[in-house]
Amino acid sequence: MAKIQVTQVKSGIGRKPNQRQTLRTLGLKRIGDVVVKEDRPEIRGMAESIPHLVDIKNLSESDGD
Repeated sequence: MAKIQVTQVKSGIGRKPNQRQTLRTLGLKRIGDVVVKEDRPEIRGMAESIPHLVDIKNLSESDGD
């Protein structure tokens, strides 16, 4: 299955509680943290709900984990 790489680029400090919780649910704790998740609608939706805090990159199957 396809994967996406989510990188935190801005802090969650001062953001709404639901935005901070979305960062934590994705596994992001600090600026520069990177997680690789399966490209499922619920994961993509979480990442796309906070585009001002994260950078999303599509990974092909050949890129590895």
